[in-house]
Formats: sequence, C-alpha cells, structure tokens
Amino acid sequence: MRHLENQNKTLEDMLTVIKAQNDMKQDYIAPTNQLQFRTIESDDRVHGTNHSQIVMEANNGEGTKILNVNQHCFDQIAQKAEIATPTARRLQQNYPREMDNLINAIWQKENSKRMIRTFDNSNSLSPFNYDNHTGTARAFLSDKFKTFDNSDLLESALPTLGESDASWKIVNYANTDKKLYIRLKSEVIQSDAGLNDLMAHGIGISNSETGSGSVAVFGIAWTLACLNGMQTENVTRKAHITSARDGDTWNVLTDETKRADNHSLKLQLRDIVSSYASRDAFDENIEKMKKAKEDVVNVPINESVENLGKVLTLSKKETSNVLEGLLQTIGQSGYEQNQKVNRATLVNACTAVGNTAEPDNVDFWQRLGGKVLNLGKTDWNRVAMAS
Repeated sequence: MRHLENQNKTLEDMLTVIKAQNDMKQDYIAPTNQLQFRTIESDDRVHGTNHSQIVMEANNGEGTKILNVNQHCFDQIAQKAEIATPTARRLQQNYPREMDNLINAIWQKENSKRMIRTFDNSNSLSPFNYDNHTGTARAFLSDKFKTFDNSDLLESALPTLGESDASWKIVNYANTDKKLYIRLKSEVIQSDAGLNDLMAHGIGISNSETGSGSVAVFGIAWTLACLNGMQTENVTRKAHITSARDGDTWNVLTDETKRADNHSLKLQLRDIVSSYASRDAFDENIEKMKKAKEDVVNVPINESVENLGKVLTLSKKETSNVLEGLLQTIGQSGYEQNQKVNRATLVNACTAVGNTAEPDNVDFWQRLGGKVLNLGKTDWNRVAMAS
C-alpha cells in the first residue's frame, strides 16, 4: 500500500486490534425459545451495577454457553422486546427478576430466530471478566443479518486506496461497540476554497458488525487549518441483509457461510471506494464552499444559530453546541476581525463540534455541516434573514 500513509503507526494499530477481535469472534443462530435471559446482581448494592447474561444450553455437540451481555447488546434485546431503553435499564438495575421474567416470557411465547454475535472469553480484549461465563454477547440481531465484518471492509478498501495516486493519510479511526470508522484525507488533491481557506479531498468508510448501520463509503471535505471534516452528499450504503437461516436448534455460523455471503459485496466495495477516491466530487464541493462565503448572515449570530436549529430540527443541546462551535470558529486565527458570518462559517461551526464529539457522534456533526452547505434558498433565508 505504497500511497497510504501510516502516521504514528495508526494503520498498524488498527489492523492489530481488528485481527485480535477476529480471532475472538463466534456467531450463533438460535431460536429464542432455546435461550435463557438472567440478571446477575452486584454484590455492592450502593455503587455496583447489575449485568445480564444469555444462557444457551448444550446442543449439537457444543457445550453450554454463558454469555455476558454488553450494553449495546442489552439495548438491542430490549428493543426487540419493544421495551424503551431507559425503562429496560431501570428494570435491570432495580427490578432484575421482573426483567428476567418478562424477557424470558417473550422469548418463549413469541419464538423467533436470532443471530447472537459474541467475543470468546479466552482473549484479554474481552470487556468482561466475570466468573463462570464463556464469552461476551455483543449483538442480538435478526437471523438475516449479513456478517460483513471490519476485516472484510479493510480487505476491500485499503488495497484500492493504497494503489491510488491521491496519497491517502489516515486522519482518525475509531472502533466502538457499535461501529468502525476510518477517515482519510488526500495529501495531493487539495484546493483553495477562497479567502486562503485550503481544503483537502477526503473519504470515509464505516461499518457496523453489531447492527448499528450499513456498510458506508462517503466523501469528506477537510478544512486544513482546523482539520474540520464535512461529509458531502456523496454516500453509498450497503445493508447487512442476507437470506433467512435454516434450522430449529441453535448452531454456530461457519466461516464458509460468511465468505459465501460476502464475496459479491467485497467486489462492489472496491469499485465504490475507487470512484470516491477521484477528484470530481471534491471539485464540486470546493465550488459550493466558494459560493457559501457569499451567503452572508444578516442577523445576530445567536439568532442565526437558533434559526438553524429550527430549520434542521436540532435539540436545544445540539443548537447550543453549534453556537459554541461558531464562537470557536470565529475565534480562530485567520478569521478577520469584523468579517461577517456566512454559510461557510456555519458549516465550519457544525463540523468543529465533531472534532471533540464521542466517536459514535462524529458522523452526525460532519453530515450536519454538509446539510448546511446544501440548504435550499428558502431554508437558508430562514436562517440568515430577519423574520
């Protein structure tokens, strides 16, 4: 991968973690009437936290599996049972027996087939170390879920990027319980968006092994002065959906089955990544950013942010974050004194919030910047003009 820069061993670290996680993975297809849900109560009634387990009794030559349920998987179990997340969490901590009885009743009487994605307990990366368990349940999904994993994504994307002449550099990556995110920028495809605002072409790829989103490839326009990243309108998503699985008892999902499911998607992703790596889409966004600097805000900045929150249906907290991002953007060196706020400033205000957001929230703020850039005339006037 001669044109993929490995700054501070980011690439090596990422590949090491993903390989280690691959070695830990074990996936099961199970009818829910063969599962038992139980809550393990903490010994510390004041500061302790209860946790849940799934028990799969010995079957098909496999021994009994006792799986500690992580938070993401617990929330999915509650969702499948149509229990609101805050309610389920309160039941788990305050009324554990009632929670167990409710889930088990639903599993027995509304029997459905589920995929349970797990990490094996023998590896040190497993997030739980409680006694008497064989692994960690990290996702509770439909049996139609396609297991296109992070290693599959990297096998498709990285060689393509490495052969590109764009000289890609990994800006950041995150690997959470919900998703893998990788964001890169080109060291070659760069342009001035006006007022000495140098921008670089970028590409992002993400995937969820645990049911929190599709496989996605998306364009990013990076502002180099602050490394704010704005996600463009260009995005391709591939859903994790395959055909239903056969069988009346729980069983291990084999690597051979996974490879057959994923072969076609791997080939598609290579072509998709290659197209996103080209310069065409970047040049289009540079022109949009140049024009955005001409869209001046004609109301006080706090009023413009309130207006933006209404147009984009943001929460009070999100609107407040945009205002903080705007004040930060205005305060940066290079922003001329008395320079009027414009559409591009508001784009950077949104993307600035993404720089300090939790990994699973960065996409939201980068996409929000793209939405501001692409607001139609009517909506923009609602943001920028006095009513």
